[in-house]
Amino acid sequence: MDKIAVVILNWNGVKLLEQFLPSVVQFSPEATIYVADNASTDSSVAYVKKHFPTVKIVVNTGNYGYAQGYNEALKHIDAEIYALVNSDIEVTENWLQPILDTFVKEPKTAIIQPKILDFKSKTHFEYAGAAGGFIDKYGYPFCRGRIFDTIEKDNGQYNDSSELFWASGACFFIRSSVYKELKGFDEGFFAHQEEIDLCWRAINLGHDIKYNSQSVVYHIGGATLQQGNPRKTFLNFRNSMLMLTKNLPKEGFYGILFARLVLDGIAGIQFLTQGKFNHTWAIIKAHFSFYSLFSKYYKKRNNFQTQEYYKVKSIVFLYYVKKIRVFKDIFNNNQINNP
Repeated sequence: MDKIAVVILNWNGVKLLEQFLPSVVQFSPEATIYVADNASTDSSVAYVKKHFPTVKIVVNTGNYGYAQGYNEALKHIDAEIYALVNSDIEVTENWLQPILDTFVKEPKTAIIQPKILDFKSKTHFEYAGAAGGFIDKYGYPFCRGRIFDTIEKDNGQYNDSSELFWASGACFFIRSSVYKELKGFDEGFFAHQEEIDLCWRAINLGHDIKYNSQSVVYHIGGATLQQGNPRKTFLNFRNSMLMLTKNLPKEGFYGILFARLVLDGIAGIQFLTQGKFNHTWAIIKAHFSFYSLFSKYYKKRNNFQTQEYYKVKSIVFLYYVKKIRVFKDIFNNNQINNP
């Protein structure tokens, strides 16, 4: 068994592999590197074989998205630690050792996220994960360093090691034993928020999730599906509701779900006022898809759901009404909730 396997999921991303695989190979001497290919029709596999013969390749039989794509590929990879890395990530020197050290020193820590900065603006955090994630009572995700569309500059304010609620799937370290215990990602999600769902399930089983600022990577973000794509809106809204259905504590379950549906409706109206009709329609489709899947996902609930899953009651209220745009201001304004 390898100590750590760096696994890069790819679909028709030869240009991204040309740009970013060299840094992974250069700065990952501790790891065995894999490209997990989701049945690409471009020259991705041929490129890796020709230019990086030490990189191992696992070829899936279809384009399974993020969730099933990793689930299928990791069946063929034997390692103690999985590093799941997007194909649009540039890593830096010594990015792996701080992560490995944390896993050794902290047996309860099951999942770790590095500091994720923006490849296009390297002084700022990146949208997809920044310095680690949390959710509010209604399932809306936010990060240290990013709340909705407000992204902070990296001034060293998150140069620490701290506990998280979720780690970004853009660069996601997990013990293989825990990954198997959780039976991997929920394949019904296809892509988006499957890592939050998996982290929540890990916490429900008593595992810890950490952020380590000593490991730094740069992420383009949106290289496979742009932030403004209605398909992304559909997946985010639907999957968030499915995640809540699986993981919310029993107390207040239906009230929270109803409130979330109302908040999503407000978001849809906001898209309408902005002329983004495709996004409003995406939210409507997401809700109908959720209704059709509700019974199936309710049956996936664990025997225990943690009560302490959120730091703030409503990040929507804090951001849009109280105009709190920076993570530290949540604390400075005494907005931390005690569930």
